[in-house]
Amino acid sequence: MPLQFNPVKIFPGSGTKDLASKIAEEYGKPLGNVTLSKFSDGEFQPSFDESVRGCDVFLVQSTYQPSDNLMELLLMVDAARRASAHYITAVVPYYGLARQDRKDKPRVAIGAKLVANLLKAAGIHRIMTMDLHAAQIQGFFDIPVDHLDGAVIFVPYIKSLGLENLTIASPDMGGSYRARTFAKYFNAEVIICDKRRKRANEIESMSIIGDVTGQDIVLIDDICDTAGTLAKAAQLIMDNGARSVRAVCTHAVLSGKAYETVENSVLEELIVTDTIPLKQQSAKIKQLSTAKLFAKAIASVNEYGSISELFKV
Repeated sequence: MPLQFNPVKIFPGSGTKDLASKIAEEYGKPLGNVTLSKFSDGEFQPSFDESVRGCDVFLVQSTYQPSDNLMELLLMVDAARRASAHYITAVVPYYGLARQDRKDKPRVAIGAKLVANLLKAAGIHRIMTMDLHAAQIQGFFDIPVDHLDGAVIFVPYIKSLGLENLTIASPDMGGSYRARTFAKYFNAEVIICDKRRKRANEIESMSIIGDVTGQDIVLIDDICDTAGTLAKAAQLIMDNGARSVRAVCTHAVLSGKAYETVENSVLEELIVTDTIPLKQQSAKIKQLSTAKLFAKAIASVNEYGSISELFKV
């Protein structure tokens, strides 16, 4: 008897509507209809405008700030569970609060674990995300986690640039593993920018480990928040004799004066994905789509296919 697959329905959260629409288009199905009712005091209630009974439901919502995005996702999960959905997958392209993945000082929360607990309690059967700030966050879940790799999208683009003396760089010590992994695709050398912080989003000093003279540098990071670290690292790299410098960051948080910082920096370009919608356009910011990768992952989950095939560059 041939394997029977459950009907797939893809619904958008209000914070990631454009990406959800592209994912549904790539998958080949219309995006599901969901209504977000709002009360005058700010309370809101999502509701599905079509049946999800017996369906494999994929809820697409990045949980960047404000926290309403996370709350909306939780309510959508609860609504799908109560409406007898067969299998609920939270598609969270950007997993918010991921920087709070451990107790790095006394009396602080581990926000990434709390979010995992909330999603599981709400009723998800699976989570699909991309380039977590710390890969070990997967261990916060006792359900399947599809942790997609942004390198599948970035590597072909970097190759298309035809950079002669490509060297991969990490903007800090914490990202060195990510940079080394990325460098393997190009058989390239890795340099590291060692930074000291006074406090969050404020750098005290920075130095380079490695030689950048005459090199075309590509900085690799998962999140670009204020862009201060990238701008300072790029300036330091150019001051030390590099030929060019650009940056690859999966999640374009870009808060505060980030756009202005990028525009005024020595970066040739900042290459990001659409896991978070851009607040404004910039000549220096190149956005690549994750829609096809997520659509393939959704198909693999629904059809019991291999997710590992999606990691091949």
